[in-house]
Amino acid sequence: MTASPSELDKLGELLKKFRFAMLTTRTAEDKLTAHPLTVQEAEFDGDLWFIIGKDASAVEDIARNPSVGVSFSSNDSWVSLAGTAIVVDDLAKLRDLWNPAVGAWFPDGPEDPNVVLLKVDALSGEYWDSPGGKVATLISLVKSKVTGEQFKADNEKFDL
Repeated sequence: MTASPSELDKLGELLKKFRFAMLTTRTAEDKLTAHPLTVQEAEFDGDLWFIIGKDASAVEDIARNPSVGVSFSSNDSWVSLAGTAIVVDDLAKLRDLWNPAVGAWFPDGPEDPNVVLLKVDALSGEYWDSPGGKVATLISLVKSKVTGEQFKADNEKFDL
């Protein structure tokens, strides 16, 4: 099912909550491996951007198999995306996404030849959201336990 405009809006709002993501790739031995990365763009247009070292194992994995999973988690929201990743060597885009936090990992700045961008073109995904934040989620979980009724949260699967 292709995502509706309201589902895309909801996904965009959820993604703004997350600072970190787990990028899952397949190793040369075909094992799934998750890599923590920092989200670089708050506006979601179907692409996710990350700053990464050229020598990172994720870059090697993607060169062999560009199919990836990206997951996000908070106390009351979860997003899982599947897509295709590509390493992008674009200094202008890298400078645009650069921020002081990235400098902690790459102290030589965006001109460091070991720094590249990783672009994930999201193709499908699913999200779960418990509106109302931590307190509402806790109350709903307790209510579910007491009444025996299933916990209610927003959940949608979609194709992009």
